[in-house]
Amino acid sequence: MAAARDQSNERCHYQEWMHLQEEELSELTQAAAAAACAANDAELSRLVDKVIRHFEEYTRQRHVMAMADVSPYYAPTWCTSLERSVLWIGGCRPSSYIRLIYALCGLDLDLESHLSDFLTGESSLGQLSPRQLVSVDGLHQRTIREERALSTKLATLQEDLLDNPIAAMVVAGEEGDVEGALDKHGREMAGVMGERMAEGGDV
Repeated sequence: MAAARDQSNERCHYQEWMHLQEEELSELTQAAAAAACAANDAELSRLVDKVIRHFEEYTRQRHVMAMADVSPYYAPTWCTSLERSVLWIGGCRPSSYIRLIYALCGLDLDLESHLSDFLTGESSLGQLSPRQLVSVDGLHQRTIREERALSTKLATLQEDLLDNPIAAMVVAGEEGDVEGALDKHGREMAGVMGERMAEGGDV
């Protein structure tokens, strides 16, 4: 019963987040259009800071909720099978956000073949200067390294769970031990998710 309530809370939290994202996207689009007519970097910076703060608050709340019940984050019941198949530690890979930056700037997915031209200033990338592109590329590389480390940590947790003789505990009637082992595993997965959210918050 408590797990169902936690899943319902997460679903409501997610829907509220999506509504907020739609509102903020509309604000950013309007501000960007206005900035094209009259440069107002202060207003754009204020909006971007607000969106980042909301994202950080969303990830913090998700981590708190995951500590109570982690399963809705790794296998949300409201997602389709396809959507669940692309989730990574309770959400999108942080590097996906960086790929979105490249796509929004008009860069095709074959970044590596064009990167040296952009970094040397021989080609432009929409609104990004070569200096900004170097920063984004550095963030992209760090993010990929951190994703790999978290993926390895999660794989180790899953292997540890399989290595524990849970089936033998069930057969022996040691339900309390099984529940304790699964609770411990859930807390560890929530911990990995917290690290993932902290990484996502840096993006």
